[in-house]
Amino acid sequence: MNATDVANIFEEIATLLELTGANPFRARAYQNAGRALESTTEDIEALVREDRLGEVSGIGKGLAASIVELVTTGSLKDYDELREKVPDGVLEILELPGLGPKRVRRIWEDLGVTNIGELEYACRENRLAALDGFGAKTQANVLKAIAFRMQGRDRHLYHRARAAAESILELVRAQSGVIRAEIAGSLRRHRETIGDLDILASATDDARSGIIDAFVQNDDVVDVIAHGSTKSSVRLKSGINADLRVVSDEEYPFALAYFTGSKEHNTVLRGRAKRDGLKLNEYGLFRENGESIPCEDESNLYRALGLPYIPPELREDMGEFDAAERNELPQLVTMDDIRGILHVHTNRSDGINTVEQLANAARALGVEYLGIADHSRSAFYAGGLSEDDVRAQWDEIDSVNEQLDGITILKGIESDITSDGGLDYDDELLSGFDFVIASVHSRLGMNEQEATTRLLRAVDHPATTILGHPTGRLLLAREGYPVDMARVIERCAERGVAIELNASPHRLDLDWRWCRRAREHSVVIAINPDAHSIDGLRDTEIGVAVGRKGWLERSDVLNTRTLDEFRAFANK
Repeated sequence: MNATDVANIFEEIATLLELTGANPFRARAYQNAGRALESTTEDIEALVREDRLGEVSGIGKGLAASIVELVTTGSLKDYDELREKVPDGVLEILELPGLGPKRVRRIWEDLGVTNIGELEYACRENRLAALDGFGAKTQANVLKAIAFRMQGRDRHLYHRARAAAESILELVRAQSGVIRAEIAGSLRRHRETIGDLDILASATDDARSGIIDAFVQNDDVVDVIAHGSTKSSVRLKSGINADLRVVSDEEYPFALAYFTGSKEHNTVLRGRAKRDGLKLNEYGLFRENGESIPCEDESNLYRALGLPYIPPELREDMGEFDAAERNELPQLVTMDDIRGILHVHTNRSDGINTVEQLANAARALGVEYLGIADHSRSAFYAGGLSEDDVRAQWDEIDSVNEQLDGITILKGIESDITSDGGLDYDDELLSGFDFVIASVHSRLGMNEQEATTRLLRAVDHPATTILGHPTGRLLLAREGYPVDMARVIERCAERGVAIELNASPHRLDLDWRWCRRAREHSVVIAINPDAHSIDGLRDTEIGVAVGRKGWLERSDVLNTRTLDEFRAFANK
């Protein structure tokens, strides 16, 4: 171990001391000692061996003892104990420009944020802007810094990948000679996180090179990985890799099916073709003698293999073939089926818009009811509503309902689930809401038994209408707390409680894999945007996309019901 190694550890100790609220003079002593060690020309091991550490300016007896322990054992007890206290993710937040130890400590302690992903979500909920001493400008700068950092990631959130893919698709479709073009890959299957983007186009032979050139010369491209005559790969400013393939229009249906995937689904498709004496690949469907079987689109392709059309969202080899053979594929929910938007936060808690502004925006989206659900009082970090705040909001909603036509605003709350499974507020106040979303926001470190019992008790509460984001996960940031979801689904079925598919692209919780289990138990799913702004209302579309992946039909979704039907469900 050399002097630089020791200096680096001392610098980190100083940071850890600031993060844990230790005496600032102690932190400064480690900082000064680290600088002194960096500038020394002496061999650190010789200084220890010859007991000459006192000759280095700023190194007292206590720090000298720490250096001896580090050099002779390779570790330091005080350092190890400090590292145990501070999550690794908090140290990663420190790497964002503009956030020093004091600010990061406030973010960690006041907001409960322990990594960059949680910090981004807190910014999306406007909680950083509301923190004293930060504000909207700081929050915007933090979001920019996070976006820059995320560019090197291998996986990307659905909404970012979708925005990047749609921009490329628009560019491709605008090129001369393009016949058809579509997004393929896992994004077309509505996976919750995305790796690379796949764009497929069909075009005339003489147009292919021009289309490819336009793709690689796009202003959003920062690196051309490969540039061929029919396929090119690039890296976008967002950090996402994107592939474009251009094929003949005759090949297009087969290529679209192939590059949509999944691999498992494609394997079964090829097996069915082989069973019928056919060969299927990305270029076509062929008889044994090599004769091509033309297919105008994917529907024709599936029909040629004896199957009804299987929507892209279901192509995971998770029962779709059996359902297709029985003619029992679901009629998947669409955005046109959505009648109401639930779980919306206003500026009374951590949203940025008023009730009236949100109601006007929701009406413009064509829904007939809007369910306000601000945080309850336990969520003090998010501006949770006191009982007086709740009653003031009820008066505000009544007033806006009197003024606006074409939409009804419902009085809801996102009630925190307490550690013992209870709900925030007393029963009398809870009974005054039109609906109650019960959600966990604290004590996420429970074991599976504790977490499951907590949720079951919340589901048992007579006021609970919807169980909110049931695992608490943040995609690419935080695993959900361990919970026996099968038991929770069964209890929701028994109690007539809906489960939320939280449509925030940072959550998408309930996971689509559990949506089908909920459907099988006749548990209704509420596709809710968890919106904190007018723009956030549109996240409902993402929730619908993921709900489709979970085999949800219109009848499985709570907010496809009319206002009267929703009220009947909530009142029951």
